[in-house]
Amino acid sequence: MRRLAGSLVLVAAAALASAGCSDRAGGAPPAAAPAAVPVGVATVERKMVPLQVVTVGNVQAYTTVGVKSQIAGQITKVHFTEGREVKRGDLLFTLDPRPFEASLRQNEANVAKDVAQRRQAEAALGQRGAEVTQALANLERDLAQMENARVQEQRYRDLAKKEFIAREQYDQVRTNFAALQAVVQASRAAVENARASARAAEAAVENAQAAIKGNEAMVESARLQLAYTAIRAPMDGRTGNLLAQVGNVVKSGEDAPLVVIVQVQPIYVSFSVPEQQLTAINSYRARGTLTVEARIDGGRRTAAGTLTFVNNTVDPTTGTIQLKATFPNADDALWPGQFVDVVLMLASEAAVVVPAEAVQAGQQGSFVFVVKPDLTVESRRVKVGRRLPRELVIEEGLQAGERVVTDGQLRLVPGARVEIKPPRSS
Repeated sequence: MRRLAGSLVLVAAAALASAGCSDRAGGAPPAAAPAAVPVGVATVERKMVPLQVVTVGNVQAYTTVGVKSQIAGQITKVHFTEGREVKRGDLLFTLDPRPFEASLRQNEANVAKDVAQRRQAEAALGQRGAEVTQALANLERDLAQMENARVQEQRYRDLAKKEFIAREQYDQVRTNFAALQAVVQASRAAVENARASARAAEAAVENAQAAIKGNEAMVESARLQLAYTAIRAPMDGRTGNLLAQVGNVVKSGEDAPLVVIVQVQPIYVSFSVPEQQLTAINSYRARGTLTVEARIDGGRRTAAGTLTFVNNTVDPTTGTIQLKATFPNADDALWPGQFVDVVLMLASEAAVVVPAEAVQAGQQGSFVFVVKPDLTVESRRVKVGRRLPRELVIEEGLQAGERVVTDGQLRLVPGARVEIKPPRSS
């Protein structure tokens, strides 16, 4: 049995050897190599790319004014169409002017009356002045007569002592002197009375002048009130909803405006950025004006502006800081209340970039398939930086001029041979 089993093994070995020899002798073809995988490729570039901050912003009116009435009155006419643009000084509303016209006429009449009273007081003052002049003249005359009488009284007194004249004659001269003294005292009192009357007349003139000034102020106030019956636009802008109609009675300075006007040329876009970016923003802003782009309708339209405001505090609840950009908005592309994508441009710098579709996500991080000169691929890990609209910045792993696969990665393995597809026509 052992001898038979050994014989069978030898026969089997010989058969296998004979089969192997016959295959090599017959020249059968080896197994076919795998077919090349068609892929799309792109060349790695090093170019200047923008250093920017992308966020979402809210459009705000440059100026918003609620137009209110400064007086109480009834609206008699509306001079604009809501939603339309108005210019500074355009007439918006007219209030009933009749009560204010009547008040103006009354105050003008009061001024005229006060002017007449002043003229009367000035005439009385002139008369009192003449009386003072006359009283002074009378006093001068009486003083001269009294002085003459005094001299005579002294001379006659000496003569009477020497008995050159009769005592009766001296007594008559002395009596005349005493009478003239009394006349001088009366003239002095008359002068004081005339001066007091003149001062009273002056006071009457001053009172009349003060009354004129007071009523002239009332006239100016009445004219101002009458001017307020024409409510005009305080600035250029666009009107909103009409909030008061003809016939409405409005109050002075009431809370509800008659219409709201917003200025949209220029216009603000307000947005917030994380506080970590504040240092870079301030640094680049110190070098010059920073431009801001607002993207509307998903980027189909854009508007260019400049950064004009950085808030002075960081919001502690969100860790962000508010910024504002100003846009000319000549084409009214931006509208108050609208949300837009905001791109704050800080600077431009050289960087290695690849199309975004070239970068794949793996278990060990991001990688790309690099096409080698022999048209095989290798898998290479990369460090991805900032994201651009259609490209990614590669900080490590690639050099300019290398080619990476952008389409067909699912069929690739490291070392696979590829066939480069022609680029798609645009």
